[in-house]
Amino acid sequence: MVDSNGYVDLQVNGYKGVDFNRDGLTAEGLHQACEALAADGVAGILATITTDDVDAMCGRLRRLAELRQRDTFAQEMVVGFHIEGPFLNETEGYRGAHPARWVRPAGVEPTQRLLDAAMGLTRLVTLAPERDAGLATTKMLVGQGIVVSAGHCNPTLDQLDAAIDAGVSMFTHVGNGCPPLIPRHDNIIQRVLSRADRLWPCFIADGAHVELMALGNYLRAAGTDRSIVVTDAVEQAGLGPGRYDFGGFGMIDIGSDLIARAPDGTHLLGSVVTMPKAIQNLKGAVGLSDHQVAQLTVINPRRAIGLDGTKQS
Repeated sequence: MVDSNGYVDLQVNGYKGVDFNRDGLTAEGLHQACEALAADGVAGILATITTDDVDAMCGRLRRLAELRQRDTFAQEMVVGFHIEGPFLNETEGYRGAHPARWVRPAGVEPTQRLLDAAMGLTRLVTLAPERDAGLATTKMLVGQGIVVSAGHCNPTLDQLDAAIDAGVSMFTHVGNGCPPLIPRHDNIIQRVLSRADRLWPCFIADGAHVELMALGNYLRAAGTDRSIVVTDAVEQAGLGPGRYDFGGFGMIDIGSDLIARAPDGTHLLGSVVTMPKAIQNLKGAVGLSDHQVAQLTVINPRRAIGLDGTKQS
């Protein structure tokens, strides 16, 4: 049973030196990450597996599920899996840090392979609605009780509406997964905010993925009663400044600003923010009340994925 007072983070790629997206994850590593998250006040997470070759993603999901099954504490902390990709918009900017060679249109068969590998633990899938022909994959996922989130995408408003009608109920890290230069008014951020009464918009509150001034504007538009804050934490979250091996991107430097950028500076590489730091940002720079912060980090994540037994679309 997830502690009703603890934070629930729907997007955690790794934590404090442990990467869920590398082959060879160990039982010790998973337990270590869970302990570190609990020490930071997190009561439950969706361990997030991101875009790669589908076979590689299946292997990581299967390994994560098997390790979780052996560890009662991990079972308490990892309340499910979030599969982010590979069914995203391949356009530069929209795909973000997801490797271009593995991004592909959605399909029922590869999606089912991922679900099978996850051994029934998938609670959330992020995909691009405009890359899901006939919204067949979305409908299949919703039919299995899995929350579908639009993300790394650029659907028209009509396409977004159709996806919502088909069951899409969330949007992954609003303000990210899109190019730095977009049309002033008709863009994916404005489209999502215009449909915030029908979606759970998620935001990263590190001050880098969305500047905190803009985050305040977005939250006023979307409302804290429907919004969710995630960390999108990666392996380096909580480790502090330093030089780190970032997998396929090689060595990167994380400075005192605690921002992980690609070596060429073109995009961010997930977040190194912890939930306590995100809370500090929300209360300080954004000026939210304790109740509003609880909505974003405790109450709404549970409602959105059904942890409180009343999943709401």
